[in-house]
Amino acid sequence: MRTRERLFGYAKLYKKPLLLGLFLLMIAVAADVSGPFIAKRIIDDHIATADTTGINVKALVLLLAVFLGLAIIAAIFRYIQAILLNNGANRIIQKMRNDVYEHVQTLPIRYFDNLPAGKVVSRITNDTEAIRNLFVTVLSNFASSIMMILGIYIALFILEWRMALIALALVPIILLWMVLYRRIASKYNHVIRSKVSDMNARINESIQGMPIIQAFGREKQMQEEFEKTNDEHYRYQNKLLVLDAATSFNLVETLQSVALLTFIVYFGTQSLGPDFGVSIGLLYAFVDYITRIFSPVTNIVNQLSHLERANVASERVFSLLDQKGEPVDDKKITRYEGNVRFEHVWFAYKEEEYVLKDIDFEAKKGETIALVGHTGSGKSSIMNLLFRFYDVSKGQITIDGEPLANHSRQAIREHMGIVLQDPYLFTGTIASNVSLNDPAITRDKVERALQAVGGERVLRNLPQGIDEPVIEKGNTLSAGQRQLISFARALAFDPAILILDEATSNIDTETEEMIQHAMDVLKAGRTTFVIAHRLSTIKSADKILVLDAGEIAESGSHEELLALGGRYAEMYELQAGE
Repeated sequence: MRTRERLFGYAKLYKKPLLLGLFLLMIAVAADVSGPFIAKRIIDDHIATADTTGINVKALVLLLAVFLGLAIIAAIFRYIQAILLNNGANRIIQKMRNDVYEHVQTLPIRYFDNLPAGKVVSRITNDTEAIRNLFVTVLSNFASSIMMILGIYIALFILEWRMALIALALVPIILLWMVLYRRIASKYNHVIRSKVSDMNARINESIQGMPIIQAFGREKQMQEEFEKTNDEHYRYQNKLLVLDAATSFNLVETLQSVALLTFIVYFGTQSLGPDFGVSIGLLYAFVDYITRIFSPVTNIVNQLSHLERANVASERVFSLLDQKGEPVDDKKITRYEGNVRFEHVWFAYKEEEYVLKDIDFEAKKGETIALVGHTGSGKSSIMNLLFRFYDVSKGQITIDGEPLANHSRQAIREHMGIVLQDPYLFTGTIASNVSLNDPAITRDKVERALQAVGGERVLRNLPQGIDEPVIEKGNTLSAGQRQLISFARALAFDPAILILDEATSNIDTETEEMIQHAMDVLKAGRTTFVIAHRLSTIKSADKILVLDAGEIAESGSHEELLALGGRYAEMYELQAGE
């Protein structure tokens, strides 16, 4: 579906305020266009003939009252239509932003691997704001200007049809310029919108990585990279500025001069003839209309840049909406027992570049499976598949004998919990970060979960306890505090399958003891997968899988693998300092 048709589809959702606004605008324009007709009557019937017939005061006052009344009506209706169009536009953009944000939630994780967060933010905020300007400014100005031009041409044909025909020559000139402008401006606006997204992405990345930037003294380099993008944005903005300047004032002033010159020559020639019958009122009306016609022309030409920006922004927003997502499914399934089976699983983030090769193992209900291996060995990829952040390339994963693909991602994740190496906390409070504002997680359940994982020992010094405010990512809390909150979160949701991703790698030894206790609490009665660098923390695991280059190199218990004397034994001895 074309961009214009999709925009029209959104406009139809709120057509009442838009159509009513355009109707009132039409009345206001009609009142404006009627002004010179009334002025002509006043001049010809009362002022120009005052010496011979006298002034009809009553008729003159009536005409003046009508003239003033039309001006007031035009002002009032323009005010109301502006409110209606703005209201309709705001509702359209509100709906569009909700749709985009909702759709983003359904996109697979793979989509965000290659698209910086700042670019997504730019499409939801900046691009939709450009579309809002389309419905507020561009629609209003285009509708008003077109109505005004039509009204003026009708008036000109009524007053003097031959001069009106000459004035019609302006229309093809304007249309030709609009076509040429769109072809050139479209290229510039695509680059401009792209560079705005790039700058948003860089700003977002810089803020997120500010500790690293400052720690390694990369401020100047980051500034130079941002300036390079900003300079290119500036360069294309200037190109568009030159194009707009040539369009708005130079073109219109030139056309106005030509039209007025033609008007003078025409009426000058008419005055030389014996049957010259042009009244002073007609002259005034023609001058007024010829002058007025260039105001809407200027409006249309000036709005071309906004129209093109909105068009480019719309393409970018709809391209995001066109990305294939998976609707959020509220369907519930029975809680898993927790028997997990990987059956000859292969997986590649990029086609044929397999990061997992023929992974085959089983985890029975209540067992703890540990995954160890060097960076890039495939540990996290196994967890990504189990959580269905990605789908397998070959083979299958089953839980309780049923393939994962048989149910929606949301349904299976309801019975899974995850604790990340660097847990993410949201803006809110400690309590809201444990419950994630799920109404099923009561305050009492939050407190019990924190108590069970030993969270009160770390959180008791906070002034407001579990109501302590948390800023984005929980940066005001220690690593141990954030980790305990994430453990309490997992416990509160009571998952059947638990994933612990490097859960003890960023904490001190004293806090690690509490984390180990929390892990024991969490693992009770659940099938648990543990990714660990500290091999001392997984000695009690039921099974340890040693991964190497995406394959299972060794598997067994801690004692079995030490007795084997292979990769695991070598890694363990190295960490133990032997």
